[in-house]
Amino acid sequence: MERRRLGKTGMEVSVLGFGASEIGYEHAPPATVERLLGGALDAGLNLIDTAACYADSEDLVGRAIGHRRGEVFLMTKCGHAGAEFNLPDWSPSLIVRSIERSLKRLRTDYLDVVQLHSCDSATLRDGSVIAELQRARDRGLTRFIGYSGDSDDAIAAIRLEVFDTLQISINIADQEALERVLPLARERDLGVIAKRPIANAAWLGGRFGGDLYSLPYRRRLRKLAYGFLKSPPQEAVATALRFTLTAPGVHTAIVGTKRPSRWEHNARLAARGPLPDSEYEAIRARWRMVAAPDWTGQR
Repeated sequence: MERRRLGKTGMEVSVLGFGASEIGYEHAPPATVERLLGGALDAGLNLIDTAACYADSEDLVGRAIGHRRGEVFLMTKCGHAGAEFNLPDWSPSLIVRSIERSLKRLRTDYLDVVQLHSCDSATLRDGSVIAELQRARDRGLTRFIGYSGDSDDAIAAIRLEVFDTLQISINIADQEALERVLPLARERDLGVIAKRPIANAAWLGGRFGGDLYSLPYRRRLRKLAYGFLKSPPQEAVATALRFTLTAPGVHTAIVGTKRPSRWEHNARLAARGPLPDSEYEAIRARWRMVAAPDWTGQR
């Protein structure tokens, strides 16, 4: 699998990373996750992204690949509290507890990247939460610190010049970042992780494409009316994924699944490489023609 340098971190990451939210929220059986991630690592994947708030995702990942820690870059997110760590909370003391909890659940003594999870710009500018992340890095709990968020908040995070990576929504239905955010990220050599790289396959319906979470994408895609979405599902998904991986400044795209066969399918799609310039530019031109001013990045 192709690998790209994740910005200033210097980490050579697979262009297709594993997003572990689905296995947590849908309570995938541990045996299934072990088979899925074991096969993915064997096929060349070396980046896994999770979060404290993704139900039991961290625990499932730790159980599945703890014995192969040296083969994978582990990224998680902090900024949630509550009994299940599912309520936004960016208090400094919570950040420390969240990171320490993640280390235990992931069965590791360090993380490659800890990301601040959708923190607003006012909290970012306050600085106390960032100071805690920096202290965690100084203690060796994480090698790098990152920000996960979109639109104006992402721009504010980049301009602080304290983060090493940025995780942001980029896909055929969410292109604000390509014009407003990624140029800034490239200037500062941030590693860029694209989330929702196939727009939750919103045009297909199903578990993620058909829920309220994906409603903005469904509405946007109806207006965008890309011709390629009329292709067989596999071809349409391939075009959507390759579009995101073709975008300048994107280093890796994280895709989630709880089905081992789906991972293998996605890996084959990514292996087709970048979209031809004409196809990529046609999607960009359609976005510029149709996108409304309020079509900002989706958290």
